[in-house]
Amino acid sequence: MKIEKIEAIALRMPLARPLRAATATITMRCTILTRVTTRDGIVGECFSNNEDTGQQEIVRLIHDEITPRLTGLSALHVQACWQAMHPITRDILRDRRMAIRAIACVDAAIWDAVGKSMHAPLHHVWGGQGDSIPAIAMGGYYKPKDDLLEVAREMANLRAQGFAGCKLKVGALTPEQDAERVRAARDGAGAGFWLMPDPNQGWSFAEALRFARAVEQYDIRWMEEPCHWQNDKLDLARLRRTIPIPLCAGQSEISSAGCRELMAGGGIDICNFDPSWGGGPTEWRKVAMMADTYGIGIMSHLETQVGAALAAGVANGVCVEVMQPDRDPLYHTLVLNRPEIKEGRMTLSSLPGWGLVLDETLIEKIRAN
Repeated sequence: MKIEKIEAIALRMPLARPLRAATATITMRCTILTRVTTRDGIVGECFSNNEDTGQQEIVRLIHDEITPRLTGLSALHVQACWQAMHPITRDILRDRRMAIRAIACVDAAIWDAVGKSMHAPLHHVWGGQGDSIPAIAMGGYYKPKDDLLEVAREMANLRAQGFAGCKLKVGALTPEQDAERVRAARDGAGAGFWLMPDPNQGWSFAEALRFARAVEQYDIRWMEEPCHWQNDKLDLARLRRTIPIPLCAGQSEISSAGCRELMAGGGIDICNFDPSWGGGPTEWRKVAMMADTYGIGIMSHLETQVGAALAAGVANGVCVEVMQPDRDPLYHTLVLNRPEIKEGRMTLSSLPGWGLVLDETLIEKIRAN
């Protein structure tokens, strides 16, 4: 299982139309497909990461700096491989985020090789909680017209598709206006459907509190990253002590240490650490184990193709997040064996590793390097 070759392929797919969230407008779905080949002939592969402008730098880091560090090491020694990669984050003159994301790409591919060598899906390798996990949609983006009606229709449609719930974009309007979007979502979805408003750090503490008070009546499963980034840990803890709605955060952290501070400070009920932004599945699993000791749930932000196995692979996994085709056309076309979602749950693949069957023709069509 010694590593012989690593390949990173940048993939880019434009969205059919721009999508507007609270603090960003998204026009492109970008990812990096990473392949780790061992001397035994096993090819571990995975695609992850949603980096746009830094995509080529991540590819360069994988080829020029990570590959020499890992060549000849055993892919079965995942922790040793991760530690061998980590020094590339210590160059104070580079954007550390790009180095962390490069590590994440390779780490995910190494884990796929491990699963394939054991002829087992990764959630079995990790001794998980079962072969299915609750599935939620990521949707509710702002529409240029008929926004409330469209929100209601979208939630009804997602429920009909079998999703357990939906993360709804808020934070770009006033708290009162966005509370109306949540009301419309509840009207469209009906009772029992999870609703998770996601302001993407769009509000001050006072604004987040006003919003929370306005939407308490709509049975909110959790509120995600409500407060501005510069004081979010203290504001989250203060908000959590004040309102009955559970709080979720962690996707903006790039290390287990950052998530530790959120937990130790009493700021969250659920951690949605992003493995593709924070060092890969190896670092994500450290966060998951730590969260379990705090009685905190864990999920993976974005990246359905890894998030399902990660959440199903730990006792405190909450759900898997699924971006819709208008937000992630790449997942919905690149993965030929997308798992079924029915009655609120996703059934995981029984194939080894991440269990991915990829469209090779599409890869060649949309590759950027």
